[in-house]
Amino acid sequence: MMPRLLRENALTVAMLGAFLIFLSLQSVFGWQVHNEELAQYGAPPLSWWAYLGSGHFAEAVFENWESEFLQMGGYVLLTAYLVQQGSAESKPEGQADRPDDDARRATPDSPWPVRVGGLPLLVYRNSLSIALLLIFAGSFLGHLLGGVVEYNEGQALQSGAPPISAIQFLGTSDFWFQSMQNWQSEFLAVGVLILLSIVLRQHASPESKPVTAAHAETGA
Repeated sequence: MMPRLLRENALTVAMLGAFLIFLSLQSVFGWQVHNEELAQYGAPPLSWWAYLGSGHFAEAVFENWESEFLQMGGYVLLTAYLVQQGSAESKPEGQADRPDDDARRATPDSPWPVRVGGLPLLVYRNSLSIALLLIFAGSFLGHLLGGVVEYNEGQALQSGAPPISAIQFLGTSDFWFQSMQNWQSEFLAVGVLILLSIVLRQHASPESKPVTAAHAETGA
């Protein structure tokens, strides 16, 4: 029988386990691809450990994290103010705060910022979107710094061009092309989920309305 601790945290374990597996595989395949690129220019190959500290790996990792956390942070914020009738991903039309969001209903078991009130409560009421957008900001910076290293290495191998700064790389079409190709796909995926959840169901999932619910019934 599954231990209680694992059972109670199975969703997180499954998601983070899949993340580590796929990140490891990305590093292996990315290492092979990068060494093939280096070989084309007669440059010596990198060890796997050296590749983990390369701009090629950092750029690829943070470029994707950036778009994921922008999408999630933006989604959390937008669902607080915007609705989609019939979607399981939307709160009901006309609903402002839920009753349990009222700090006057705090109990001894409520988180301490709720019990304290004031600025801690204000921050805590928005802490999920703040945290997600801060991770986005860190990933954006990681993408920028890893990307400029990779860009400079590529330019040096191909044409011997002098390196540019991170600020200069921020102004290149290359950087924004990398960002936009990921940002658009993330918002498309969420938009499709919002619309499909109006008419489609997945039994037992909190991301879906009950199977018996009418299409026009909003979920959250």
